[in-house]
Amino acid sequence: MTQSPDHPAATRTPAQLNTEWRALRAQAPALRARELAARLGVSEGELLACRTGDGVIRLDAAAISDLFRALPEVGRVMVLTRNESCVHEKKGWFEGVHLGPAMGAIVGGAIDLRVFLTHFKHGFAVTEESHGRHLESLQFFDDDGVAVHKVYRLDQTDPAAWQALVARFTHPDQTPGITVQAVADPLPHQLDDAQVDAEALRAGWRAMGYGPHELYGLLKRHQVTRLQALRLVGPEFARKTSNSAVGHVLRETARSGLPIMVFTGSPGLVQIHSGPVRQIKDMAPWLNVLDDDFNLHLRADHIAETWIVKKPTADGFVTSLEMYDAQGGQIVQFFGQRLPGRPEITAWTRLMDSLPAPEAVAAA
Repeated sequence: MTQSPDHPAATRTPAQLNTEWRALRAQAPALRARELAARLGVSEGELLACRTGDGVIRLDAAAISDLFRALPEVGRVMVLTRNESCVHEKKGWFEGVHLGPAMGAIVGGAIDLRVFLTHFKHGFAVTEESHGRHLESLQFFDDDGVAVHKVYRLDQTDPAAWQALVARFTHPDQTPGITVQAVADPLPHQLDDAQVDAEALRAGWRAMGYGPHELYGLLKRHQVTRLQALRLVGPEFARKTSNSAVGHVLRETARSGLPIMVFTGSPGLVQIHSGPVRQIKDMAPWLNVLDDDFNLHLRADHIAETWIVKKPTADGFVTSLEMYDAQGGQIVQFFGQRLPGRPEITAWTRLMDSLPAPEAVAAA
């Protein structure tokens, strides 16, 4: 497979890229895969694909639905989903795999995922030594070579079932390298604030029943981004708070035992933690949750805006704490843990209502 002609990797063969990767890794062994790829001017997917046949097996990404349906057979695993600013790691079993042609969900156990299958363009089974550890994983990438999801084998994973799954979904073409291309913006056209009918946007927001795709549809109809919509719907539904609020919220929920939900997304998947958090560790610029079965690593210095957002449901308002980067991309969302048909936990609502406006924090 070859790279697209306008991409930096097009000037190198997969074998040349592999050689450069080995040299750089020897010079800077502390760098992780994303950092190595960035240093070499390629995507993480391209860097992994150049090693096909050397600890890397290409998987049949066209069969991703069947692969997900087979994952319950392998037992306990760790799943990882990340964006530029947040890494979400969760240990558990795959249960309740419900997938349609383009999207679906894995629900019913500790692993809770919302999957958008059209973004799973490349898949690999990887065996490697990393930072003194032997790791085996399944890694999936979008058209542009950006990772959308990873599944790691644990000591409790059934080794025979894992190997059988890899063998079952091995692609017949094991040629090193992949072709990459840009991924389209899901909301490519955006109106200026002055062009948006803000009252109609507020009316649409007010009418939401909080189905899983209602907000996306509302944004698309009004040709606005998510962050733009928060600015325009007004304080009835959204208000800014301090960018330090997330640290306060994590420490307070760890202290009180208040169960929360943490949503972190890549272009192809949203990964969710539900339950309490206990061990909060600030290692600037990273803010971390370091629990046995749930780890979160958040680049606090990447947070440009933090919003408290209320969405109407049949059970009352659902309130989220949402962080955005300087480009307007969503980094992570926090909710009070709740089940459909039940109202939001009062303690969570009170905690969100207690968060000050950014101006109040600055004044203090």
